[in-house]
Amino acid sequence: MTAFNTIPNIPESLLATLQTLNFTTMTEIQEKSISPILEGKDILAQSKTGSGKTLAFGIPAVIKTDVGKNRPQTIIITPTRELAEQVAAELRKIAAYKPNLKILTLYGGVPLRAQADSLAKGAHILIGTPGRIQDHLAKETLTLESINTLVLDEADRMLDMGFYDEIVKIASNMPKKKQTLLFSATFPHKIETLAKKLLKEPLIVKVDTVQEKAKINELVYETEDKFKTLNALIQSYKPESLLVFCNTKAEVISLTDKLHRRGHSVIDIHGDLDQRERNEAVILFSNRSKRIMVATDVASRGLDIKDISLVINYDLPFDKEVYTHRIGRTGRADATGMAISFYGPRDSEKCSWITSQAQKAEAKELRVDATFKMISNFDTLCLNGGKKTKLRAGDILGTFCKEIGIENSQIGKITITDTKSYIALHHTVVDRVFKALKKVKIKKKKYVAWVL
Repeated sequence: MTAFNTIPNIPESLLATLQTLNFTTMTEIQEKSISPILEGKDILAQSKTGSGKTLAFGIPAVIKTDVGKNRPQTIIITPTRELAEQVAAELRKIAAYKPNLKILTLYGGVPLRAQADSLAKGAHILIGTPGRIQDHLAKETLTLESINTLVLDEADRMLDMGFYDEIVKIASNMPKKKQTLLFSATFPHKIETLAKKLLKEPLIVKVDTVQEKAKINELVYETEDKFKTLNALIQSYKPESLLVFCNTKAEVISLTDKLHRRGHSVIDIHGDLDQRERNEAVILFSNRSKRIMVATDVASRGLDIKDISLVINYDLPFDKEVYTHRIGRTGRADATGMAISFYGPRDSEKCSWITSQAQKAEAKELRVDATFKMISNFDTLCLNGGKKTKLRAGDILGTFCKEIGIENSQIGKITITDTKSYIALHHTVVDRVFKALKKVKIKKKKYVAWVL
């Protein structure tokens, strides 16, 4: 493993920031990409989710940004709102060493006018989805003539969603001499076509293209009653966290309701939820207030939640690429994980590509604890203040421990967005904190609190 300090001319202040974020050595995709990107080369990179590709293009983007020029210099296009937010969060962390660097997200589910106002004030790095970027170009609230670098993140997913023409059209609004970086988990023919259209003599980088067998234990269960088998697996494996994939919104809602009635801490996520609901669903699952998430493939990419111990394909995915991305939610970074798929007696041909690489298991061999339920010990308290009111995790932690008298161990993950703060609290102290906040101030200011 190569250290970040081997990157030529990397600023010492950036190294210090990376150190505080516990980034000391580069992943393979970072080691092979960062220096060539800094040299100005176009990159065509194949790397699976969780390999560290965000920093592979994010570090050069931050280093090369000239904050003295208050206009967009890098634009990163992602397939989903969730991935746009995830990338923005990572880049804001590493950009902390560079004062006044502005990162702006552009995606649907948020008023266009609010984003237009932010664009008018200036931004250096833009991160967004193809549809919303097109909206801004059409309304002339966004111009791209100052873009130096175009990044296409999870390009295969964007092409699967039908965004080829939009991507080409967006790129046509940028200078021809721009640098283009294309990152994709797979290299289907459509990716090769797009690469020939947009990239100039790219350096081809391929890493982590095969799922590591030792990291993810893949199993398949043949079953005629998927819900019964799901319950047996939950009560046998007793996972800390569980992500279940269904193919349709209706199935997600139905299964979530069934699991809730069984007494499990469960939440769903699908495309019909608005942005606030989707964001809060991810927060509740990542901070362990909900231990099960039931999702459509809207969550198979761009869902940055560490330590998901078990992924279950309740419905078989439509193709191998979707399967790869679903199971890639577990076994991330240095962790190990398990992925289980269900199929019916009539599905054997449909899932032969799964059964050829996964081990077949029998439900009758499970040791079921019928009393077990995936119940969370945490609830989430929300405050009506965040980054824009200068609220920090340390402020919240200090007030809760010193002023209200809560033990540090009773406070879980704290997530702070622009306008809200989400605090996971042990369920035994939630009411106490909620009542205390009607009188207690944080940084000399009263905040409205509610329980999600």
